[in-house]
Amino acid sequence: MIIRFLTIVYEKRAPCLKSLRLISCFDILDEGFSAAVKKFPLLEELELTLCDNLGENDVFKAVGKACPQLKRFRLSKRCFYNYKHSGYNKDEQALGIATMHELRSLQLFANNLSNEGLTAILDNCPFLESLDIRHCFNVSMDDTLQAKCARIKTLRLPYDSTDDYDFQVHKPIWSGADFFSDSDDDCIYGGPDYILDSDEYDDYCDPYIYLDGVYEDELDEEDRMMLKAMHMFLK
Repeated sequence: MIIRFLTIVYEKRAPCLKSLRLISCFDILDEGFSAAVKKFPLLEELELTLCDNLGENDVFKAVGKACPQLKRFRLSKRCFYNYKHSGYNKDEQALGIATMHELRSLQLFANNLSNEGLTAILDNCPFLESLDIRHCFNVSMDDTLQAKCARIKTLRLPYDSTDDYDFQVHKPIWSGADFFSDSDDDCIYGGPDYILDSDEYDDYCDPYIYLDGVYEDELDEEDRMMLKAMHMFLK
C-alpha cells in the first residue's frame, strides 16, 4: 500500500507541484526532504515554518539544485538562538539559499546568518525584490549591506516590528542564558493576540493536516492518500 501511495505522489502529482508549505512538521528530516525535493522540479514556492529538524546537511543546496524555478522561499524558526560561542556554522543555511538564483521573495525569520551569509544571498540572487530578515540578530546593516539592499523593493530588517507576523514571536535566546524561563514575557505575539484551545492546537501541530493551506478533510480520498504518503516518505 505504501508503494502505491508513493506512486501516486511521484508519478502523478509531484512533477507538477508548484507550491509546498510545511508548518510544524517536526519529524521531517534533512535526508528524507533532500530526497523528496528532487521530485519537485517545477516548484516555485516553498515554506518551511517551525520545522525544527530541517536545515542542515546542505539541504538548501539540494533545494537550489532540484528546484531551479523557485521564486519564493520562507524559512521561519521558533526563536532566534545565538550560537556565537558554540562553533556553529551560522551561515550554512544562507550559503545554501544563495544557490536559489531565481528567488524574488525571501523570508528568513530568526535565522542565524551573518553579514557574510546575507552578502552571499544578495550577490547570487539578482532578481530578489522582497527580503525579510526580522529577528536575524547576527546581521549588522553596515554601509556595504545597505548599498547591496538598495535594489530591494520590500525590506524588513532584524529589529523591525513583528506585529504582522503570522506566528508566535519568542524573545531571542543568547548564549549563556537559560533556554527555558518562567517569565510571562518570554513569548510575544505577531499579529492579533490569540490562544489556541486544545483541539485547535492538535490540528495546528498535526503534520498530516496541512499541506499548502489545505485541510485534510477538504481533500478527496486520493489526495488524502497522497498527503499521507508524502509525509511518510519525508520522515
